[in-house]
Amino acid sequence: MRMSSLRASSISELSSLRLSFSSSIRPVNDCRCSPTIPISRSSARMSVRCAVRFRPCIDIHKGKVKQIVGSTLRDLKDDESAPVTNFESDASSAEYAKLYREDGLMGGHVIMLGADPLSKAAAIEALHAYPGGLQVGGGIDSENCLNYIEEGASHVIVTSYVFNNGQMDLERLKDLVRVVGKDRLVLDLSCRKKDGKYAIVTDRWQKFTDVCLDEKILEFLASYADEFLVHGVDVEGKKLGIDEELVGLLGKHSPIPVTYAGGVTVMEDLERIKLAGMGRVDVTVGSALDIFGGNLAYKDVVTWHAQQQALPI
Repeated sequence: MRMSSLRASSISELSSLRLSFSSSIRPVNDCRCSPTIPISRSSARMSVRCAVRFRPCIDIHKGKVKQIVGSTLRDLKDDESAPVTNFESDASSAEYAKLYREDGLMGGHVIMLGADPLSKAAAIEALHAYPGGLQVGGGIDSENCLNYIEEGASHVIVTSYVFNNGQMDLERLKDLVRVVGKDRLVLDLSCRKKDGKYAIVTDRWQKFTDVCLDEKILEFLASYADEFLVHGVDVEGKKLGIDEELVGLLGKHSPIPVTYAGGVTVMEDLERIKLAGMGRVDVTVGSALDIFGGNLAYKDVVTWHAQQQALPI
């Protein structure tokens, strides 16, 4: 999709809406929140209820904005097939970032699906186009995390560096917090079902760790991160519907802001996430959006987002 057609279908149609809801859009960590009952009596913290937000995404593969079925992405060998690509855009990462900036969407995710120079350059272009409005992930570690913050990222998103060789490396996690700060760190807890539990997966979602999502692990990790990002890998990129069980787990047990991604196909899925997550789980939509070649109108999702911010809590 060329950016001219993207703008024709999205930006021009949204221009009349921006004035009406721009005053209601707040930065990611400035949402209207109220304390609720703690999840457990032993817990010293309070869970937080916020308006549900739409978090946009920019997935980059070999320098191009793409939508890929994440579970098919791996380090390819000669006898392996290429990853399943749902969409490849003619528009640059910076053009998508500008679209999100113009629509007042904060806290979107720029994900580098590979550590090649073209993808890194494209990620930095997006950060420059929307300073402070986007988070960045993909190959982040304690050596390079500050570089991305200096390039304009609000947060860095980390998975494989912390969940290494199938286990959680607490020293690496503490090192990241020391370097970049808890308030700049998003932990990607993307997971797949294994033996009835949601196990965190790493290395392009190909390797299972021994860490499973539950109340205890979410509470523990929340002391090291500002937010969580969780892809439901079993449904991600397949437009088969959301993983309501996973959304419910996140809504019930996450003590910090959390964003769910995976399986959104129609507008009703947004309401399902809102209901299953008890109004406490934000949502990312990728392949289903018309700006990524799907059938779900981006402008409708942005309008839905604005309506959520206007609702009383």
